[in-house]
Amino acid sequence: MTAPGLVELEQDGPVWILRMQVGENRFNRAWLDQVSSALDLVEASEGPRALVTTGAGKFYSNGLDLDWLAGVPGEAGGFVSDLHGLLGRVLGFPAVTIAAVNGHAFAAGAMLATAHDIVIMRADRGYWCLPEADLGLPLTPAMFAVLRAKLPGRAAQEAILTGWRYGGPDAVAAGLAHQVAAEDDVLPRAIGLAASLAGKDRRTLAEHKRLLYGDAIDICRG
Repeated sequence: MTAPGLVELEQDGPVWILRMQVGENRFNRAWLDQVSSALDLVEASEGPRALVTTGAGKFYSNGLDLDWLAGVPGEAGGFVSDLHGLLGRVLGFPAVTIAAVNGHAFAAGAMLATAHDIVIMRADRGYWCLPEADLGLPLTPAMFAVLRAKLPGRAAQEAILTGWRYGGPDAVAAGLAHQVAAEDDVLPRAIGLAASLAGKDRRTLAEHKRLLYGDAIDICRG
């Protein structure tokens, strides 16, 4: 099943694979609408299911499309609010979610990966990074809530305050990612792990995620 344009959604048995496939995969209104529609399809599916997201080439996602935002100042507030909603939706999604981080995950792209249940990064190339302190773009309370809910305290402090770029092995050591894999194995490993976890009861998963992350999800929903 394919959503034409910025993302592609396909099904491999019980695993739904959402591919972000245009350049740096920056977040704008068209991207957000297509991802939201894809998640609607996954959430409405019957039977066992799990979700894997990935990018293409050098990038998982470089975060917000700042050029687009600068051109639509009247839409910025509503868009950022909707992006918060998406982060909260991924955080509480009623299925196991795995980010197959094939390359760079910066800023809101790193936050999107972090909102997943499991993060698998490429071992030899690509960084996870929160560069907001260098860019002069403070985190919003919702973005911080996602990071606080998912990351070890010392790692969150370091990542947020320093903008350190974590390669795959460093990200695992810091607790920002769960596994690393060779370039050609990032997505297959994510799909295999997702398939093994797809049979988890969706209502129980949703309740457990509410217990784990409910405060952050509520903040994201506004």
